[in-house]
Amino acid sequence: MSTSSIAPETGPVLDVIPLGGLGEFGMNMLLVAWEDTAILIDAGAMFPGPELPGVDLVIPHLEGLAERVGRLTAVVLTHGHEDHIGALPYVWPLLDGPVYGTPLTLALVGPKLEEHGLNPADRLCEIAPGDTVTAGAMELEFIRVTHSIPDCVAVAIHTPAGVLVHTGDYKFDQTPLDGEPLDVQRFAELGRSGVLALFGDSTNIERPGFTGSERDVVPGLDEVFSHATGKIVVAAFSSSLHRIQIVVDLAVQHGRKLVFAGRGVLQNTEIAERLGHLRLPAGLRIRESEIGGYAARDIVCVTTGSQGEPRAALSRIAVDDHRHIGLEPDDVVVFSARAIPGNRRAIGRVMDQVARRGAQLVDGERSPVHVSGHGSAEELKLMLSLVKPRHFVPMHGEYRYLAEHARVAARVTGGHTTVLLAEDGDVIRLAPGPGRIEGRIATGRALMDGTRSAEVGADVLRQRRHLAADGVVVPVIAVSRDGLVEGIPDVVTRGMVIDARTGALLETLPAMAADVIRAAGPDQRIDPAALTEHVRRELQRVFRKQAGRRPLVLPVIMEI
Repeated sequence: MSTSSIAPETGPVLDVIPLGGLGEFGMNMLLVAWEDTAILIDAGAMFPGPELPGVDLVIPHLEGLAERVGRLTAVVLTHGHEDHIGALPYVWPLLDGPVYGTPLTLALVGPKLEEHGLNPADRLCEIAPGDTVTAGAMELEFIRVTHSIPDCVAVAIHTPAGVLVHTGDYKFDQTPLDGEPLDVQRFAELGRSGVLALFGDSTNIERPGFTGSERDVVPGLDEVFSHATGKIVVAAFSSSLHRIQIVVDLAVQHGRKLVFAGRGVLQNTEIAERLGHLRLPAGLRIRESEIGGYAARDIVCVTTGSQGEPRAALSRIAVDDHRHIGLEPDDVVVFSARAIPGNRRAIGRVMDQVARRGAQLVDGERSPVHVSGHGSAEELKLMLSLVKPRHFVPMHGEYRYLAEHARVAARVTGGHTTVLLAEDGDVIRLAPGPGRIEGRIATGRALMDGTRSAEVGADVLRQRRHLAADGVVVPVIAVSRDGLVEGIPDVVTRGMVIDARTGALLETLPAMAADVIRAAGPDQRIDPAALTEHVRRELQRVFRKQAGRRPLVLPVIMEI
């Protein structure tokens, strides 16, 4: 029989579409669709780099999601890190059903929704490892995994076409602080029963061996506490609650008072303490304003700012701009977090500022004060061996990490697993027929401005970069009702480098602006918008030709 006469595969379609997280660290978001049932696994965001001025959050574009499925049956959140929950407020308008998550995850999500004026009401549904819920034509099963934050789960999605397993973020920590290790037995049971596809975390695929337990940082931090003669400042992710608990325990052991600094740390620790994930003995914690009443050797601070964020507590402390916390030569600053790719320059800048204040620096490269929350290569191999999937899709990481995970999977499974190396927007069709990548949907990144829902468009971003590069020039020109220039125009500049060429040009610019208006046509003179655009265009051309600069020119024309 010829190939052309073979009937195409028919029947209901099972599609899985990554909207973010495949090709970058962050924005983790995976759509699973079967007929009228559409489940979103995670709704993550990503923090912007310095190349995106004024952008506060980066999330996946959601237009393709809206066009593809219309409305979502449910959202599942694997854990409470920002790269898995930060975009939920923007997904919320597309959601018809519940949001499933563990108690800690949902407690971290609630304030985000309220900041956007959204009322979660009874839409946030708590689950626990071992629970199963029904969402449309699918059954969702939650499996305990260990990570750097409590209350994490993987998800087994039981569809009519087969079982899909989404690992979430995980490592095989045999001695977790909360005593709740990854459920190896359940992953093995699913592997024996048959798994259609595994979607696996690739973050640490390039690290050989096994990731250490969270308890492995205790000796390194204990050494800092034992030798520090001044105050200790520990910079960590505000959601690294296991790490914060270790600092709490060491503060008790070494007789130091504990201070939390930074909005994220304050909010997350309050939630974690309320839910029993953080144990703070009575009398241990003091407020920032009370530091002055204690000797420096009796204080330990846990702060935000491990990634060099300019507005975080540590950045302000490092430049002596914090109201209550300063640095002295006997103090020690500990960076107890992994440097996210792209943040190294910002982190280095904060480290330099700390060093200028004479404080000692300790980080994970020089001392064992940090351990990853993601499994290394041998753990990722172990997950593949347990689950034995028919198909495997690497996720969570830049493309080279996905590609390496794909190569490792091919070796581990001996060719018995079909590896599908996908990117954001690829449609992974798992039924009917063999698994394959079947086209793409529109995807990309949406740049968000603060807690508002407004997106930073390409034009706005281009203008911000323009301002950052060449500054702004504001000619203020008074004109009469008949379009004649009155007096001498004023010119205000901000952010411009004044050298010989630009200085000479700025001296002649008032007269030049008046000449531009005099040369305007009659139609332009009677139309304020047209006159403003005429002045802007002509003065920008002058700057480009005479000074080789392209400042943003914003004329202000006042009719008198």
